[in-house]
Amino acid sequence: MFGLGKTYTTYEDILEGCKAGKEKAQYALYSKTSGLFYSVALRYLKNEADAQDALSESYRKIFDKLSQFAGDGSFEGWMKRIVVNECLMFIRSHKNLEKVSSFDDEGVAEPGLMSTNMLEMEADDIHRLICDLPLGYRTVLNLYAVEGYGHKEIAEQLGISEGTSKSQLSKARKMLQQLIDQASEYGEASLANAGSAIPKQGQAGLSMII
Repeated sequence: MFGLGKTYTTYEDILEGCKAGKEKAQYALYSKTSGLFYSVALRYLKNEADAQDALSESYRKIFDKLSQFAGDGSFEGWMKRIVVNECLMFIRSHKNLEKVSSFDDEGVAEPGLMSTNMLEMEADDIHRLICDLPLGYRTVLNLYAVEGYGHKEIAEQLGISEGTSKSQLSKARKMLQQLIDQASEYGEASLANAGSAIPKQGQAGLSMII
């Protein structure tokens, strides 16, 4: 007579239910995506409490703005952009972004071919090492290599020049190379202390990072 009610499994059903204000659909969306987006927040904020705060605010905005999703492109991609923007807002609100613009704008050559250590290391290990980069380096590297932003968009998002964005990306790659070499030299023990675990992004993203 009563039944168990509607089951939300596909994004289409979940989106329809969320737009109708169904709490069960909202819970389904959170359960389906929160693990992925929490790892995204950790890549930017590193601190677990900060990442959780940013994630909570992200979902509030996702539910508030669902009517703005026109169906063009990936729904997951649309949500991820909200999460990334929320992380950037969190960084700016805590004035940590001053660390991003505190480096010079002088041109730095792009890194060359991937080293043997880079080729031999798993992508998820490299992403853990990214968490050990200084905030400015980590932010620019994430935006460029993982999110696919261009230097112009990064500059606009962070309030820095395109030259600074390019310089920081190059320096981030060089520092990451040093961390990879150190991790390879000292073995897996060094990786265990190299920041929070980040899900594997695949070899395509890895090639952009390094």
